[in-house]
Amino acid sequence: MMHDRISPVFIGSEIYRGSSYGDWHPLRVPRVSTVMDLTRALGWLDPGSYMNSPRAKPAALALWHDPAYIAALQQAERDGHVSDMVRTRHNIGTHANPVFGEMFRRTATSAGGALLAGELLAKPGVVYAPAGGTHHGMPDHANGFCYFNDPVLAILSLRRQGLRRIAYVDIDAHHCDGVDHAFRDDIDVLVVSTHEENRWPRTGALRDEGVGNVFNLPMPKDLNDTEMMLIQEHLIVPAVVRFAPDAIVLQCGADSLADDPQSRLALSNGALWSVVAALQPLSARYLVLGGGGYNPWSVGRAWTGVWATLAGHDIPARLPDRAEDVLRALIWNGNRRGRKPPEHWFTTLRDPPNHGPIRSDIRARVDLLAARLTQMAA
Repeated sequence: MMHDRISPVFIGSEIYRGSSYGDWHPLRVPRVSTVMDLTRALGWLDPGSYMNSPRAKPAALALWHDPAYIAALQQAERDGHVSDMVRTRHNIGTHANPVFGEMFRRTATSAGGALLAGELLAKPGVVYAPAGGTHHGMPDHANGFCYFNDPVLAILSLRRQGLRRIAYVDIDAHHCDGVDHAFRDDIDVLVVSTHEENRWPRTGALRDEGVGNVFNLPMPKDLNDTEMMLIQEHLIVPAVVRFAPDAIVLQCGADSLADDPQSRLALSNGALWSVVAALQPLSARYLVLGGGGYNPWSVGRAWTGVWATLAGHDIPARLPDRAEDVLRALIWNGNRRGRKPPEHWFTTLRDPPNHGPIRSDIRARVDLLAARLTQMAA
């Protein structure tokens, strides 16, 4: 019944505003705080829609992570450094996974948001946690900027609510190696990952299918919106429909966008929003996470549009002054193109669409995986 369904919920936290992996790190840029500011400036985030993310306690993190690793992260935050032994064992204190002032509190907060999302979705509804999506984290070590794996924790939290079949879709530019590690042999979890080929971590090969419910689609550079629509219509949506999940978790990394410095894909943010919208009616329970995204304008605009899509807000052709002010206040020293940001990064949310031809190798890969769908058990 309608009163048993929760309205769309946005989970956020102020910890992301003042926290950074370091001035030199790709994750130095503001992301979640930008989305929070933009959604409020647009009048899209009333107090009834917003929930502050709790910080996960060590016992909750141990649902999947090694207690020794959790303790090592806490100690590293207290000390501000790690020993060579801890660096080697847990892969923290490295260039990719540095020690920084809030390294446990920040990452435990995003994990806490994922665990809370699973609890909220005991009832039908939609939850958005843009700080989530840390899909590389491993049980006992950090990996690829990810200390805890909140997609895994979210799926396990959903399971604790009695939900058995979970569809996990990942459209980040990087393969979800940590989630794959957790669920590749679990017949009750569907994993669909679209990612750039020959990009770190260089896992997720086309024919790597786990026990049969893993669908990996490595994509060549310059992927365009037309090609992504083919993938959406012939792989992502049919796979989820056939799987008939109790809940869907979407990792919506924004590093697959054309202006991101960490990939060579070329999608507009409209292509991401299309996937978000297409999956929403396919299950009564829907969790959307963030993920990669290293250009502060493109990730902030994309993830704000994700909330608009989930909550049913109309995206204006021109942003109001308050929202434009949020975008004009951003500073980024990592503009690889060495150019002034284009004006539409300040004045709009929606990118111009990037339509183009569908390349034969992409069509062949999609056809190969689509043929496998017919073998999926109902």
